[in-house]
Amino acid sequence: MGCDAYLDIETTGLSRRLSGLTVVGVALADEAPYHVFQLVGDEITAQNLLGILRPVGCIYTYNGRRFDLPFIRAKLGLDLARQFRHVDLMYDCWRNRLKGGLKAVERQLGIARQLPHVDGYMAVQLWWEYVNTGNPDALDTLLAYNREDVLNLHTLRERLIGC
Repeated sequence: MGCDAYLDIETTGLSRRLSGLTVVGVALADEAPYHVFQLVGDEITAQNLLGILRPVGCIYTYNGRRFDLPFIRAKLGLDLARQFRHVDLMYDCWRNRLKGGLKAVERQLGIARQLPHVDGYMAVQLWWEYVNTGNPDALDTLLAYNREDVLNLHTLRERLIGC
């Protein structure tokens, strides 16, 4: 059966053709505290991602059916939806009348963030600041943001069970 994984990506933009992957974050729900893996830049390969996902039975995302998994397929040639059971929590949110992006749904459910000012647009800016200046604080903030995303997916899933 395998353990559950919570997956979120960061990119340089919305276009699968023109943009690149910058971070792939995965939280494995194999034991508490969860193991969070983050592939960054050149570390993002099909082999590395499959190595992390080896023990996984189900992958949870938010809008992953339309964004994360197609982006990974376009950039790495991996069809994760065929290789793993996939649950896109966005559709569960919709069924519970919770609309908007992940951060909007988190606010509706009272799920706190330590980096509430960071969003997807800022994640792109942080990446380019890191690439262009080597600023380690920019990368640290980007990774903290991605880590919060994958861990909050688990919290979201737990809250949805109670809806």
